[in-house]
Amino acid sequence: MEFDVKKARLLEGVRALESAAVAFSGGVDSALVLKVCADVLGAARDRVLAVTGDSDSFPEREFREARALTEQLGVEHVVVATREMEVEGYLRNAPDRCFFCKTELYEVVGRVAAERGIRHVVDGFNASDVSDHRPGARAGLAAGVVSPLRDADFTKDDIRRYARELGLPLWDKPALACLSSRVPYGTRIEAGMLHQIARAEELLRSLGFRQVRVRHHGEVARIELEPADIAAAASEHRTAIEQGLRAIGYRYVTLDLRGYRTGSLNEALR
Repeated sequence: MEFDVKKARLLEGVRALESAAVAFSGGVDSALVLKVCADVLGAARDRVLAVTGDSDSFPEREFREARALTEQLGVEHVVVATREMEVEGYLRNAPDRCFFCKTELYEVVGRVAAERGIRHVVDGFNASDVSDHRPGARAGLAAGVVSPLRDADFTKDDIRRYARELGLPLWDKPALACLSSRVPYGTRIEAGMLHQIARAEELLRSLGFRQVRVRHHGEVARIELEPADIAAAASEHRTAIEQGLRAIGYRYVTLDLRGYRTGSLNEALR
């Protein structure tokens, strides 16, 4: 499908919503949805709302960036506590973990939308997500969440292209995922390990690495970076990384030579 056709379908789909509460993570996908909703529906609080879930699985850096973007767009930003850390299905960390996390998120966003008289909850699920392991998408369907990007057949490349056209500063922001996605399936999720992962990834970003994942294997931190960054991590930044992550609590620090790839822990499912 031609890109201009996809854009027309996206705008038409958003216009039909009349009002929308966007489940807003601060990543480029939900940011594009928020921008289009604000442009098409208007940024008034009874038309468009950005709602972000506050939990141990969401890094503080992302809150700051999400808040900055909503201020730039002139959209009200509501931050609400989510309680997935009280849900056994989430804590046991089976391959369907995201279903429980997203179910909690959509329930919270839905309550906010209902209180404000907003008709629809929308998210940033898109055509590129369809081929990946995404149990959270099932939660969205069950909750009646609208996915304008998927409905318009927007891929990740389309999203970045349109976000750049619209002047969104995060059009090339590295992919974002819940911190629990760094923990191998079957390892029980604990708040302490999520905080440890967040600190480890923040340290790597402070050294200049943009695309970062620290996969948590108990005492072992398995670092995924862009392939072009691996040499620098193993040479000039080696001591800072090794000592820094050991200070955070990891006994062993490893560098994955395959580099960053989306959902590498899903490889075990295949």
